[in-house]
Amino acid sequence: MLFSPGSSEIDKEALALHAKHHGKLEIRSKVPLKNKHDLSLAYTPGVAEVCREIARDKNLAYKYTMKANTIAIVTDGSAVLGLGNIGGYAAIPVMEGKAILFKEFADIDAFPICFENYDTDFTDQVKNIAPVFGGINLEDIAAPKCFEVEDALQDIGIPVMHDDQHGTAVVVLAAILNACKVTGKKFEDLNIVICGAGAAGYAITRLLKCIGYDPDVCTKVNEIIVCDTHGTIFRGREGLYKNKYKFILAEETNHPVLAGTLADAMIGADVFIGVSAPQIVTEEMVRTMNKDAIVFAIANPVPEIWPEAAKNAGAAVVGTGRSDFPNQINNVLTFPGMFRGALDARATRITDEMKIAAAHAIADYLPKPQKDRILPNILDKGVTRAVAKAVAKAAEKCGCSRKI
Repeated sequence: MLFSPGSSEIDKEALALHAKHHGKLEIRSKVPLKNKHDLSLAYTPGVAEVCREIARDKNLAYKYTMKANTIAIVTDGSAVLGLGNIGGYAAIPVMEGKAILFKEFADIDAFPICFENYDTDFTDQVKNIAPVFGGINLEDIAAPKCFEVEDALQDIGIPVMHDDQHGTAVVVLAAILNACKVTGKKFEDLNIVICGAGAAGYAITRLLKCIGYDPDVCTKVNEIIVCDTHGTIFRGREGLYKNKYKFILAEETNHPVLAGTLADAMIGADVFIGVSAPQIVTEEMVRTMNKDAIVFAIANPVPEIWPEAAKNAGAAVVGTGRSDFPNQINNVLTFPGMFRGALDARATRITDEMKIAAAHAIADYLPKPQKDRILPNILDKGVTRAVAKAVAKAAEKCGCSRKI
């Protein structure tokens, strides 16, 4: 089994809630259907003229249909939360949850599209649903497939983003920017250890080291060492050629070519970022880091190290992915505003400039960050508006906006 049924009170309440409402989403009509005239306008014969207009210019779908404010949340169910490859059926509750977050924070209509353990390439199927949607949020797709799918969907004319990658990377960048303000560390001088080379770890590394980013819009840290289950990733490590994404990391990071364990990598580091497994970092490992260390233990629900332990070991700023500790690092701060801004700009894609603009908007939302408050509250809808405004502006500036 991939997981065991929960027995906590929150588990029982969640089951009862979903059973009572048969899920969390429904479709409501925006227009009345009370008489024949209403029917003639919403359906036949009036709808035919709307179809003819769109047939003449498909961009009019943004004016006359739901496309302008609707995204698809697409998954193959291969990496759902911490539950693993549980398939499309079992992924539905998570995708429904994501959809209501989009609605609550950004007033975006989102709909789950769940493939059932789609082992073959499903990029063509995703491309074929694009006419209905103004954007596509890829979700809970295992690495390295998630990288391949996202890359293959970048030229379909609407923004496509794998949130587990870029949503996480953006909020981590924002957290580091504000943690530097608190500790007095310089961003470009940071030596960082990232534990986890999957979707989130890969995207965080790329953003912080500007791998593939326009150097005119991206500032990179001094050094990053990435660790996976086999230890540090470095040039020449046996077997890396089997995974081109880890090969890229080996080429672009760990310039000292440190071969060793996570504990070895953390000696003299300024920042630890964990997107991996529970309780794999000890207090002794944190003690070997530089003074005023920054520790982001984001594994959920159990972090790589508990906040109190990290602080006892000398960490100055500590964040987790949990809501019951200070400094929650969660991509809810990113994706609603990212897609709101992209839809408002009618963007053709999510660009580097848009991601970086989102990170700075999140960081700047707190004018005076503190050790226990380096990020805004994830329930603050003002963050979504700030991110959306920054993203739309960046889309227009980089020329990928087609707003009429």
